Amino acid sequence: MVAFNRRVFNSKQRYNNKMKTDYVLVTSPGHIYPGHPEDPGRLSLLGDWESKPYAHSLQRLEPEAANVEQITAVHAPQMVAALRSACQRGPGIIDYAPTYVTQTSFDDALLAAGSTLACTRRILEGQASNGFAIVRPPGHHAEPGAPMGFCLFNNIAIAAKAALAHGLERVLIVDFDAHHGNGTEAAFLVDERVAYFSTHQEYIYPGTGGLQSVASARGRIVNLPLPSRSGDAAFAIIAEQVLLPLVDRFQPAMIFVSAGFDSHWDDPLTSLGLSSTGFYQFSMQLVELAARHCAGKLLFTLEGGYNPAIIADGIDAVMSALTGAEHIPADDPSPHAEPDIRSRLDTLRDWHGL
Repeated sequence: MVAFNRRVFNSKQRYNNKMKTDYVLVTSPGHIYPGHPEDPGRLSLLGDWESKPYAHSLQRLEPEAANVEQITAVHAPQMVAALRSACQRGPGIIDYAPTYVTQTSFDDALLAAGSTLACTRRILEGQASNGFAIVRPPGHHAEPGAPMGFCLFNNIAIAAKAALAHGLERVLIVDFDAHHGNGTEAAFLVDERVAYFSTHQEYIYPGTGGLQSVASARGRIVNLPLPSRSGDAAFAIIAEQVLLPLVDRFQPAMIFVSAGFDSHWDDPLTSLGLSSTGFYQFSMQLVELAARHCAGKLLFTLEGGYNPAIIADGIDAVMSALTGAEHIPADDPSPHAEPDIRSRLDTLRDWHGL
């Protein structure tokens, strides 16, 4: 493996690495169901990549399908076989979320997972400084034994498993989707090599991720359910008081990020409070932590988000952070007052010893 130089950042520094940022785009046009919010239109406003201010810092990868052996590192073979059969019979609804499949969905899911793996491999081999797998179908709800919550294969869990197989001793998964990543949590419930930190809106689907819900993995699996309208100010405090001490203590060799842009205040399905500026600031915190602890090894993977304009602005914010480009965020501050989450953070820090 190529050795990386470690650098320490303060809040005003930009990530500066001569290697480029990899990205891969998997739109899965055949994975579509009438009236369903998780559709190819989510990625319809990304625009022309060549016109972006960070275009010179990007490397675009060709999508690459995973094989079944890579999928079964996380998912039970029986689940994979059942999903294949359901897709062959498709289109149809396969769970109450509702999660749907079409006749192309199995191959689409292999492509989403494999493309996430390809980005991971290039970061581990020193061919890229970091990356963003902009893929669908999403993955963080998919459990080892079942697809659910719009998700078929758990892309980020599969990639994290591959990183461990590559030789990394510890990895951290950070999930800022508005929904709890129950599938990712389940995949690593007893694997002490993986820490999982999820921020999510309380009292919504899938109903998991309570603050004290995983006592058996206390200090390693950290769930932070948030009240509605928690936004930029809340996430700034979360980064400082929870994420920083968690990373300092766990010492991951790579950070994976489930990037759900449904945590924006204007998402049609949820009611958290982040803005595009908030996405950028939180992403910068992750870039800086990866530089300090992981020699820069950091991979974002797309999860939810159901307003195409917000997804485009959110991806732009993340890409600016990953490449170190000067970022002019979309002018979309939340119009809602934020709740005070300080007492909740005190409870969480006490529970996990942070």
